[in-house]
Amino acid sequence: MTDYQQLAQRLKLLAHPERLRMLDVLRRSPECVCHLEALLGRPQPYISQQLRMLSRAGIIKGRREGSNVYYHVIDTDILAWLTLILGPVPVESRHRHEAVANCSCPKCQHQPVILVK
Repeated sequence: MTDYQQLAQRLKLLAHPERLRMLDVLRRSPECVCHLEALLGRPQPYISQQLRMLSRAGIIKGRREGSNVYYHVIDTDILAWLTLILGPVPVESRHRHEAVANCSCPKCQHQPVILVK
């Protein structure tokens, strides 16, 4: 039997525009807080709060590398929903990190930088 309460909670998490944008980024490649901060133009506490909500729901998971934690989507149902909602990730974008100006993460320091509006 379907747990409608749990389903509604998960859909509520997806209904937030910034969390949806974060999930779109994280389904392409694992990213750290500072990268999401630079990419989305939001302060670190806000990004961390949204990531914490997604992590507590079991949608994403963080993996520590040195002083950074890289988050990625672990919930296969959410990945399927994102594909339905946003379309499939283009092959050339899979597992590819795009460096962003004003990001100090190690990944961005070793790649050409793109400017984000």
